Amino acid sequence: MNITVFSTKAYDRQFLLDANNAAGAPHRLTFHETTLTVQSAMLAAGSDVVCAFVNDQLNAEVLTLLHQQGVRLVTLRCAGFNNVDLSAANRLGIHIARVPNYSPAAVAEHSVALMLTLNRHIHRAYLRVREANFSLEGLLGFDMQHRTVGIIGTGKIGTRLAHILYGFDCKLLAYDPIQSPACLELGVHYVPLDTLYAQSQIISLHCPLTPETRHMINAAAFEKMQPGVMLINTSRGAVIDTHAAVTALKTGRIGALGLDVYEEEGDLFFENLSEQVLQDDVFARLLTFPNVLITGHQAFFTREALLAIATTTIDNINQFIKTGNAHHEISTEKLA
Repeated sequence: MNITVFSTKAYDRQFLLDANNAAGAPHRLTFHETTLTVQSAMLAAGSDVVCAFVNDQLNAEVLTLLHQQGVRLVTLRCAGFNNVDLSAANRLGIHIARVPNYSPAAVAEHSVALMLTLNRHIHRAYLRVREANFSLEGLLGFDMQHRTVGIIGTGKIGTRLAHILYGFDCKLLAYDPIQSPACLELGVHYVPLDTLYAQSQIISLHCPLTPETRHMINAAAFEKMQPGVMLINTSRGAVIDTHAAVTALKTGRIGALGLDVYEEEGDLFFENLSEQVLQDDVFARLLTFPNVLITGHQAFFTREALLAIATTTIDNINQFIKTGNAHHEISTEKLA
């Protein structure tokens, strides 16, 4: 089968080729560094399958162009699918598959890394020491033990985070319409969202981006949180209203903010823009706060996760060839 891969980096190429070879090299893969847009969709000409990533555009117009070129399957190298117009895909008969479970540990561990770095000011201490400044002023942190942490979304990643924080002896609160049996076994207390806001000293987001969760963390939500709260987001950028977050940082409502995602990241993340002037004024403003730590959507970025993503992607395609349906089709699977 002919597969066109968009938003390709060297590591994508390596792991996808290895997974294809491990399956007997049944597919011909064509790699493009460009993101999938209306302008680049013609690069998929002659392909049966398009392999896309988080910032590729899969709206109705793009999907129509892919359909016209004979594309029958779009397989996502990620768990989220908020960038896909599922109604248009269904209307056009294009199957959409994803990788629902590549490495919950990778994202959960990165969330904890953000927490610890912000709490103990490791990023600031690193820069000081390199300049022979060994002063501890301004680097005071707190014990994680007995801190109350609120986890919004207790799917596989949120549950893994709960396991890690249980080891820190944190008090764990959670909000999710579906309660995790594993979290309940750990003693996690499920509470209403407003209660979680009011009682948590640290809040970590692990929910998908849906119309209901878009800008869920907004000005009204910040008003319900404790002054100086630490907020961590490794889910999807638009779960947080960034303008409201900037205001909350300025007033001190947010004491520390750790982001691995950003709602306008499509024009920024995964690219080297070090020789350019950032055009996003809101993002530039975030970078001015000493209590903000941003990583470029790297929470998933471990060898284990990339191997799982590539293997599942090839398996999705192979299953589609055999049965007409991929293993993890968004339109047919039960979403957890």
